Amino acid sequence: MKKLTALTILLTFVISQGFGQKIKADMVLINAKVHTLDAQKSNAEAIAIAGNKVLAVGSNKEILSYKSPKTQVVDIKGKTVIPGLFDSHLHVIRGGRFFNTELRWDGVKSLKRALEMLKEQAQRTPEGQWVRVVGGWNEYQFEERRLPTLEEINQATGSTPTFILYLYGKAWLNKAGLEKLHINGDTPNPMGGLIEKDEHGNPTGLLAAEPNAYILYSTLAKLPELSLNEKINSTLQYMTELNRLGVTAVMDAGGGFQNFPDDYKITDSLDRAGKITVRLPYYLFAQKKGTELNDYNKWVGMVDLDASHPNGHNEVDYHVEGGGENLVADAADFENFLFPRPELPATMESSLKPVLQLLVKNRWPFRLHATYNESISRDLAVIEEVNKETPLNGLTWFFDHAETVTEENMQRIKALGGGIAIQHRMAYQGESFIRRYGKKAALNSPPVKRMLELGIPVGLGTDGTRVASYNPWMSLYWVVSGKSLGGNQVMAKENTLDRQTALQLYTAGGYDLIKEKQKGKIASGYLADLVVLSDDYFNIEEEKIKEITSELTILDGKVVYGKGDFKAIAPQPLEVIPSWSPVKYYGGYQTK
Repeated sequence: MKKLTALTILLTFVISQGFGQKIKADMVLINAKVHTLDAQKSNAEAIAIAGNKVLAVGSNKEILSYKSPKTQVVDIKGKTVIPGLFDSHLHVIRGGRFFNTELRWDGVKSLKRALEMLKEQAQRTPEGQWVRVVGGWNEYQFEERRLPTLEEINQATGSTPTFILYLYGKAWLNKAGLEKLHINGDTPNPMGGLIEKDEHGNPTGLLAAEPNAYILYSTLAKLPELSLNEKINSTLQYMTELNRLGVTAVMDAGGGFQNFPDDYKITDSLDRAGKITVRLPYYLFAQKKGTELNDYNKWVGMVDLDASHPNGHNEVDYHVEGGGENLVADAADFENFLFPRPELPATMESSLKPVLQLLVKNRWPFRLHATYNESISRDLAVIEEVNKETPLNGLTWFFDHAETVTEENMQRIKALGGGIAIQHRMAYQGESFIRRYGKKAALNSPPVKRMLELGIPVGLGTDGTRVASYNPWMSLYWVVSGKSLGGNQVMAKENTLDRQTALQLYTAGGYDLIKEKQKGKIASGYLADLVVLSDDYFNIEEEKIKEITSELTILDGKVVYGKGDFKAIAPQPLEVIPSWSPVKYYGGYQTK
């Protein structure tokens, strides 16, 4: 043993002195306030990056020793640096295809301004296209604290067909939209939905989910799509918008009217071209009631998870991660707090169990949409049955949402090795929740602090774009302050998180949810995903958290976004097409 130890020491010395010249950095960031989220070294002032990984973290002097004549040195000028944000529940593949068509009211401060934008966009939208406002807002963000009326919508939009989505609860069509879709007094209500009619039997333009959002999604799906090149541009614009907000990774949760593999062709092509600017593991979402098992049988046969996981097809981890969040239609509850909780059908268990059996036997991770504890109880009973037959044995699985999950069910989730992905939907629907279930019920919805005390893996996200906004800082503001978009205290202060813990759920915590390592921290050997912030998240006043953006975003060791002092080292912005796109005139998330 002594000879072996001596030989090892000798070889180490020879390598370090002779063959192993100190690795040099491709990029060095200096003069920064680095919050690494690494317990071993929580703060630093400089970072060295080699290839796609963090080489070292330390003082300016230490890190500059990694500099070579070819190293790019970036002076951060005292700004705060954090790991890149990982949204554990977002819809990028679907949302990207439509982003350039959408007029975003996210962040708009007044209804007056929202209606002005609506009028301006109606005037520039060409024949054959629609004005569409698709989620990410509510009335409480407006100074007027009210929704638009159909009269105001019709006045603003005139003869341009218009669709405006409000949460999962309702949508408005203007008169031109009703005509374009041939909706009249004889048009029947779809199951779970209402086409409101006036006293004369004519449709008013209001579509209501009672409580099923199918009427909203199916109507939206009838609107014209962009051309192939425009969809590619739209997806790139959406990813750039996420980069602008500090997002470097997303778990795409599938979604309604997102068919695999056809609706993945845009991101497939961008993946092949190396143009994806967020890490993008995605889940496959069964679309049609009654055929879900057939879908998953087909997908398990055509997708080799081992070939694409955990490091992905390329540097940005674009790959199938598993099945969900909708596994079977019978298990889907609808978080439309304008209506009572839907009771899952008696067929739920017999529909869900064979799908879970298939996924577990094939070691496919899965996620389950469940808002209400009642749904979670029934889901868990099925998972427990499957686990007895084929042990989960560390398989990645988790619930999405879980606003009203109880202590008992959290204990069951923990025992089965599951996790929970939470989102800031209560920031957008908290007032509606309180009206239906009361203030006391809202204060612990979801019980995030207790989840963490139990040691359950928890990831934080947004569920953008159709209900809540995709802005991660609104999510962080909500979980830190407990306040809704309109400033109402919808979560008890004792259930809120400190800023460090909240940020961990948006970085390494999200990766823990899917059992991935070397991501979500700024530490040697970790992937170089990091963000220079516009403001110091850890020290600014609480209300300003929701206004934070990125000054510089680095993904996989490469700059993907930069502004101000960092604009010169960032890719040039891509021109928005088509020319009438609302994104060209307003951008994405609004600030006024």
